[in-house]
Amino acid sequence: MASSSGTSSGSSSLLQISGSEEDLQAVMDQRKRKRMLSNRESARRSRMRKQKHLDDLTAQVAQLRKENHQIVTSVNITTQHYLNIEAENSILRAQVGELSHRLQSLDEIISFLNASNNAVVLGTNNNNNNHSNGLLNSNCFSTAEPIESFLNPLNLSCLNQPIMASADFFQY
Repeated sequence: MASSSGTSSGSSSLLQISGSEEDLQAVMDQRKRKRMLSNRESARRSRMRKQKHLDDLTAQVAQLRKENHQIVTSVNITTQHYLNIEAENSILRAQVGELSHRLQSLDEIISFLNASNNAVVLGTNNNNNNHSNGLLNSNCFSTAEPIESFLNPLNLSCLNQPIMASADFFQY
C-alpha cells in the first residue's frame, strides 16, 4: 500500500502542479487578454489624438488660407490705391510743370513790359509822346499804369495787340 499511497500522493501532487499550471496559464491568458484590450484602447486613443490633431491642422490651414486671402485682397486694394495716387501725382506734376512754364512766360512778359514802360517814359520825355518806334499801342497802355492795364481782365484789347520791338531798343 505504501506504493499505492506513494502513487496516489504523487498523482495528487501532479494534479496540484498541473492544476496550478492551468491556473497560472489561465492567469497569464487573462493578463494577456487584459494587455491586448489595454493596447487596443491605447491604440484607439492614439488614433483619436492623431485624428484630432489632423482636424486641428486642417482647421488651421483653412483659417490661414482665409487670412491669406484677406491679406492678398488688402494688398491688391492698397496697390490699386497706390497706382491711382501715382497717376494723380503724375497729372499734378505735369500741371505744376505747365503752370511753372506759364508763370515763367508771364514773368518774362512783365519784365519786358516794365522795360518797355521805362522806354516809353524815357521816349515821352525825349520825343514828346512820339511812339514812332512801334513799341506800344497808345490805346493799350498808359504811362502811369502799364502793368495794371495789361493785367486788367476787362482790358482785352491789350491781349490782341502784338508786342513789337525795334532794333534800337536792344542797344546797350
